[in-house]
Amino acid sequence: MFDGVRSPLTQTFGLGMFEPTTEPDLAQLEEFFQTRVAPVSHEVCPLAGVALLQLLAGRGYLPVELSNVLFLNLAGQPLDPVLNAALTIRVASAHERDAYANAAAEGWQQATEVADLIADLGRVMFSAAGYTGFLVENCGRIIATAGLVIHDRVALLAGASTVSDARGQGAQRAVLTARLRHASASGCDLAMIVTEPGSASQRNAERHGFRVAYTRTKWRLGS
Repeated sequence: MFDGVRSPLTQTFGLGMFEPTTEPDLAQLEEFFQTRVAPVSHEVCPLAGVALLQLLAGRGYLPVELSNVLFLNLAGQPLDPVLNAALTIRVASAHERDAYANAAAEGWQQATEVADLIADLGRVMFSAAGYTGFLVENCGRIIATAGLVIHDRVALLAGASTVSDARGQGAQRAVLTARLRHASASGCDLAMIVTEPGSASQRNAERHGFRVAYTRTKWRLGS
């Protein structure tokens, strides 16, 4: 995918998962990104095998990012109540796209590499088919956002963001519960979420019963 030179979505997905990756495959992919003056990045699942990692290392790739993919079987899962009664969690309406995107961007201000891209990305995601945006409010102020995408009875939880001065109030734990309830009511059997290893997001997910399926690695050429 090419989504702009600086976008975190400009990379390959599922490399080596359906057939072995060869040197000519990588050369073709590298040309795709380089002709667009973009970094060459591959997000790789360990199930693709060690041969792919050796191939990447041999071509000058280095690991630049780790993330854990976690899953939860929704059947019969008890869902915790909202812990902080001061918080209101609801689905964002269509006219709140900009408010949703701006609040998401505010929560990512400390991620200096991509902070200025988040508002635009949030608007695109909010308008995408199958995407549901959730808002967390405290006294009418939006303090957190989170997204949910449903496909083939699988719920992907993504886009979680809390503004810096409202952290520690339980917003993300509450909106995680709300999204799982929504997914279960929509007929989903399985939920997945991606977190930074050892992060507060991972701990919140594990409190809800999520388990780590695998740790994926983003490899970048010449980093």
